[in-house]
Amino acid sequence: MALLLREALGDSLRRTRVAQSRTLREVSNTARVSLGYLSEVERGRKEASSELLAAICDALAVPLADVMSDVSVVLSDASIAAARSDEAAVATRIDGDTRVVIPAPAARALAAA
Repeated sequence: MALLLREALGDSLRRTRVAQSRTLREVSNTARVSLGYLSEVERGRKEASSELLAAICDALAVPLADVMSDVSVVLSDASIAAARSDEAAVATRIDGDTRVVIPAPAARALAAA
């Protein structure tokens, strides 16, 4: 399953808060957001409005643009990893005892006639 924006955003906010050694309660009080709702946002369970994100970022003293930049990098990396995983899965299905037979052009012409 693909990484969702709300999950990457919540993870970024949580990493920022933990790096500052701050509790959910401190940040929720400063941002004027319920502790439960902030927890849900950090766990990627709730979609935060732009106003709520701005309040959380202000409480963490980090620019919203920095958080969004971090999220962009995380989503890009996840997308690249998923594409590589898909390529590996296809290669695994073709490897082993599987034979891929591609008819020669002349054989296709005879079959069509």
